[in-house]
Amino acid sequence: MPEQFDIVVLGAGHNSLIAAAYLAKAGYRCLVLESRALVGGGVKTTELTLRGFKHDICSSAHVLIQDSPILRDDELGLGEYGLEYIFPDPVVHLPFPDGSYITQWRDMDRTCEDFARFSRKDAAAYRRMMTDYEAVKPLFAAASYTPIGFGKSLNERLAEHPKGRIWQRRLAMSAWEIIRDNFEDEHCRAFMVWMAYQTVEPPEAATTGRLAYSICAGRQRWSWTTPKGGSGTLTQALARLIEAHGGTILTNKTVARLTVENGKCTGVESTDGSAYTARMAVLSTIHIKHLVDMAPVEAFGEDFLSGVRTWRAGITLFLTHYATTEPPKFPVAGGTISSVAAGTMATAERGLRVGYDFRMGNVNVEDPPLLVVSSTVADPSRAPAGMHTIKVIGNQPYELKEGPEHWDKIKNEVSDANLKYLRKFAPNLTDDKILARIVESPLDLERMNAHNWHGTCHGGAQDLAQSGGLRPVPGWAGHRMPIAGLYQTGATTYPGGSVSGGPGRNAAAVMLKDFGSSLEAVVKRKA
Repeated sequence: MPEQFDIVVLGAGHNSLIAAAYLAKAGYRCLVLESRALVGGGVKTTELTLRGFKHDICSSAHVLIQDSPILRDDELGLGEYGLEYIFPDPVVHLPFPDGSYITQWRDMDRTCEDFARFSRKDAAAYRRMMTDYEAVKPLFAAASYTPIGFGKSLNERLAEHPKGRIWQRRLAMSAWEIIRDNFEDEHCRAFMVWMAYQTVEPPEAATTGRLAYSICAGRQRWSWTTPKGGSGTLTQALARLIEAHGGTILTNKTVARLTVENGKCTGVESTDGSAYTARMAVLSTIHIKHLVDMAPVEAFGEDFLSGVRTWRAGITLFLTHYATTEPPKFPVAGGTISSVAAGTMATAERGLRVGYDFRMGNVNVEDPPLLVVSSTVADPSRAPAGMHTIKVIGNQPYELKEGPEHWDKIKNEVSDANLKYLRKFAPNLTDDKILARIVESPLDLERMNAHNWHGTCHGGAQDLAQSGGLRPVPGWAGHRMPIAGLYQTGATTYPGGSVSGGPGRNAAAVMLKDFGSSLEAVVKRKA
């Protein structure tokens, strides 16, 4: 006979664990089923290359979640379960082909000094934009952590703000339009375009205007927020909290199908033949492209299925993880600098080319825009003494003209090209400094984690067609699915990807309301 729980949670990414944490704190008996051996989804740290080298398999910076009620108001008390953050300085270093560079420091004045070396007008623009965003940021945060249909939309909140109409227009514009109109120097423009790309949305696309402000502002305030011990310390802390409140987490449990009885989801069956019954609800973080295959199609309905069929992955990632004896060392006036986060963006125009290459299925390794993360610069506990981890991230299309399987033939060449380009700016990374590497193409990312559908780490594109009340599907953005008793969270739901915890907290709020309680009541409890 299937074992019974109050709530069965499918997948152990950070959002499903956050939702389960609130539900467990509310007193519900929760079961979390994870298909892999280690919980965390994209928020996971493991020894990918060599023993003792702890690599973040996907996320490294936990910036967005710093402004969430989860951490800001300490709603879950995750510090008690081992979560601790480091706020590095410098934040980001971006060198340019002509030997110049811009470094973002935690000190606003110092950052502006770097901009001013190229243009005092651009330095003033940077300061003004950061200040402007800080004034309205609480509205964005409030909207992100309010489930769709539970309160005022962002547009409604802005309509009540003295400068809301200005921001309504800015949000509808592209990040590139805002950057182009506010900055005159090409170096400053390239830096801002590189920053705007950090949520993997093309900065030339409509409705990306917020990214011209929010990414820089978040890092200016919170730095490249680095979890001590690895990105996975967040999900490990959540797992400990769930178990401390009576929850159960089972790994190596792949869900095969949903159990639907009389139109209601009442549990799940796994591929090993085990079955689990949910007395109250099933919460899924399975990608919607796969979720619809786990129950009869008629149970979802044509509207939902149509929305899933038109779901798009968006821009995808190409990663190389290195174990090294040194971090990247970038030449600067008076010596070298090493930063937790660095990058390359030769020109703003090169950044605008990325979206075109994706649409055409082109692999472009000419002056590749890169994100280079070396968390060991701030957290030496992640590697043996004196050693380092480096993650080099580029953007390449999953859909190649030869088919995605072609990645198996060319991925090492692309990784080599990225390293060769990085060495132009960090010449210390010679072959003798590299101990091991792991290359992950967009196809590999999908193989590693089914939620990385078509290589995307954010569940799917976060453009106008797949955001707000349209995420994941028009009419179903409130976490309740067409099948009664089935709820959805994770990056395919509002407010989307990145480590914000928003989808998880919002899903918990919806479920608790449906159960006759509230998230606010749970937060007020002492334990």
